Amino acid sequence: MELLPLCVCLLTWSETTFADGNDVIKKVVFEDNEAVLPCSFGSENIENQIFDWKKDGQDVFLYDRGRTYGNGLSGQHEQFKGRVEHFQDLLKSGNASIVIRPTKVTDSGNYTCVSVQNGVSTTRSRIELIVGAAPEPSVTSLQTTKDWSLLQCVVRGASPKPEVVWQDSSGHNLTAKEQVTDRGGRYDVTLHTTVTKTGNYTCVATQEEINHWTAAWIHVYISGGIFNTVTIACVIVIGVLFLLVVVLAVILCRRRNRQRGRY
Repeated sequence: MELLPLCVCLLTWSETTFADGNDVIKKVVFEDNEAVLPCSFGSENIENQIFDWKKDGQDVFLYDRGRTYGNGLSGQHEQFKGRVEHFQDLLKSGNASIVIRPTKVTDSGNYTCVSVQNGVSTTRSRIELIVGAAPEPSVTSLQTTKDWSLLQCVVRGASPKPEVVWQDSSGHNLTAKEQVTDRGGRYDVTLHTTVTKTGNYTCVATQEEINHWTAAWIHVYISGGIFNTVTIACVIVIGVLFLLVVVLAVILCRRRNRQRGRY
């Protein structure tokens, strides 16, 4: 049995952005990259204004007329300390966007950018951030006999939860037993299937939310099918030959008996 190189295909290499009917911007990034969350006040100078970023109620970033978390202000959630920055040079043009780096799976959630002017709060943007983790599948054969092979595919630490399937060389999904473990938003998926034919088998992991799929494949050799065919053919041939020998022996015996009877 030969383990072949991993085949990895990424449908999303960079973040994708779109807005739905509720004006919620959806952003998709991979972990350990950066996520830019947009927020605009138009073209006005906001150097002497206040804007506040929160994620599901957590304090992400606060700008208060030149002061920020860690620079005159306290209260930032522990998760974001040292990882969030704003664009100081762009404040004059009304840009209140922030960047989170490096991104973590736990950064996934709903973000809001709120401006505060004369005691009145105004929501400037809403962001749904999805941070994906897309590890490669690991495939192996746990046990092999002359008639079958037990294959295992493992995907560890994926987020969001992937759909994992085993496929034969024709691309048909195989019946498999799945085990899933949720580790705080990261998923470990183990898939077992039993195959009975020689060929290439592929484990495919798909994460539609982040437009990503990856695959690994393995070559399996099953000797039983060929061995059984040859064995059956040999048995048939030997049986026919044996039957012919018996028939010929009977014919010869009868001829000898007839010849003895004449004399």
